[in-house]
Amino acid sequence: MRKDIEFKSAGTKLRGWHSVPKGRGRFPTIVMAHGFSGVKELFLDDFAACFCAAGFAVLVFDHRNFGASEGRPRQEINPWQQIDDYREAISFARTLRQTDKERIGIWGSSYSGGHVLVVGALDRRVKCVVSQVPLISGKATFERLVQGPLMGDLVAALTADREARFVGQAPAKIPVVAPDFTTPCALPCKEGFEFFEKHKARFPSWKNEVTLRSADWGLGYEPGTYVHRISPTPLLMIIASHDTLAPTDVALECYERALEPKKLVIVPGAHFDPYVEKFAIASVAARDWFVAHLQPEVLS
Repeated sequence: MRKDIEFKSAGTKLRGWHSVPKGRGRFPTIVMAHGFSGVKELFLDDFAACFCAAGFAVLVFDHRNFGASEGRPRQEINPWQQIDDYREAISFARTLRQTDKERIGIWGSSYSGGHVLVVGALDRRVKCVVSQVPLISGKATFERLVQGPLMGDLVAALTADREARFVGQAPAKIPVVAPDFTTPCALPCKEGFEFFEKHKARFPSWKNEVTLRSADWGLGYEPGTYVHRISPTPLLMIIASHDTLAPTDVALECYERALEPKKLVIVPGAHFDPYVEKFAIASVAARDWFVAHLQPEVLS
């Protein structure tokens, strides 16, 4: 059973879904949100259904400023606000009568794959973490995606936007993805444009724009520096073998710095494959990790 829910985080109303498996009682609960500019309809319903079928309650929410959630300026991504919203979502989940408060897991993918590393390190209410194709280092990622003189152009644009906003002008916005590299965008990669273009009918609330300041915050975001602090909470990292958007080698190096208990699953393919083409591999790996650490009685 799935129903719409809403809760407040720092005064902003966030909206999402709460799915509960059949039966009565309190269930281990997984809290989920999407990555950079993503909304919950962007295949998170499929992951939630997989987890719910395995006996988990699932709380999925849209980040502030996106989708069904409130917040302004629209389409602005502050990773630290999103991290705090994850923690408030956990607080909300713990108020629900269907939630086993001592068995909370978190799942994140791409940008939110980085968020859950931070939340798992800081919030001991979390008993299990799944990080899928995570952004590990904003600096390393932008340096791979934005090369040569384009980086200087980006820094100049960020500076101009900051000073314009200081004197009261509206936030500048850029596309999330674009069909070619001549158009400045937040995620300058061909696979990103093709993915959103192919599936856009599935998530009509998604908009192909973010504020320029979102990229500024992204450049300074380094969630991988928290990974060694997650232990003793169990951590699963799901990494794509040929990921250029959240570079595979950067993610693998981060996994090596994580402490036990931990597990690594390599999904063949690129950044967006775990959502569709390799969904079965990614979703089952996450489900089994949650079962092992939040439902050990199932395995006994």
